[in-house]
Amino acid sequence: MALSATERALLRALWKKLGSNVGVYATEALERTLEAFPRTKVYFSHMDLSPGSAQVRAHGRKVADALTLAADHLDDLPGALSALSDLHVRTLHVDPHHFGLLGHCLLVTLARHYPGDFGPAMHASVDKFLHHVMSALTSTYR
Repeated sequence: MALSATERALLRALWKKLGSNVGVYATEALERTLEAFPRTKVYFSHMDLSPGSAQVRAHGRKVADALTLAADHLDDLPGALSALSDLHVRTLHVDPHHFGLLGHCLLVTLARHYPGDFGPAMHASVDKFLHHVMSALTSTYR
């Protein structure tokens, strides 16, 4: 099910409000994921996973860039994210369930930082967007 016009507007308004802080929040969500779900650390054994490490921040920035790319290409998420999907499926062999864990932690992070904006409609819109992103990232698994 595609994002409605209202959901798209909410998502775009949120992304505009996040501005250059998308990387900060993506990093916080990544750190939360690694802490709350330790099994996700298996993909990062080559990195310093301590909170605030340069490597975690760099990867958080990559997550932020991918999400921003997705937010800018809502009409063609599979096309926009195809290279990233191939990387995670064919090279990194990431368990698709872990995308959902990161998405959940991103929802928690955004709701924590934007409680006034993150009402039920925003929550549902961002959740639906993240579901579409995860579907695009895991489409190569099928």
